[in-house]
Amino acid sequence: MRLSTRARYGTRALLDIAVHGQDAPVQLKDIAERQQVSSAYLEQVIRPLLAAGLVRSSRGAKGGFQLGKAPEEVRLIEVVQILEGSLMLVECVSSPDTCSRSGYCVTRDVWREVGTAIAGVLESITLQDLVERQRVKQQPKEASYHI
Repeated sequence: MRLSTRARYGTRALLDIAVHGQDAPVQLKDIAERQQVSSAYLEQVIRPLLAAGLVRSSRGAKGGFQLGKAPEEVRLIEVVQILEGSLMLVECVSSPDTCSRSGYCVTRDVWREVGTAIAGVLESITLQDLVERQRVKQQPKEASYHI
């Protein structure tokens, strides 16, 4: 399975908004610059997040984007499903009628297990978890010397 740039950039954009948009809206051009993504592409990625209520926008000179939900309420699985659709690796897992072998196909069982494992990981991670991970990665590592 490979996530599209849409899901990757959308997740990064949400993280950027969560980190930088606590006090005031974040402008799209600033997100694009920090994330090294074109503004035009980012605008397309933000639309479904707006429609789903994960992001809200405001117009005007001080307008931009803020989270539509608290970061601890946004699960990564929700973001990926909004931007990617189904997480099933093969069609027969979610639609067994598409294959006459579905009832006895052991590889279908494996693909279902893989999809369930991926969904479990994405379900367990919130946007707040990503914010905290980002803070740790930005902190300089302190060297400890023992004399």
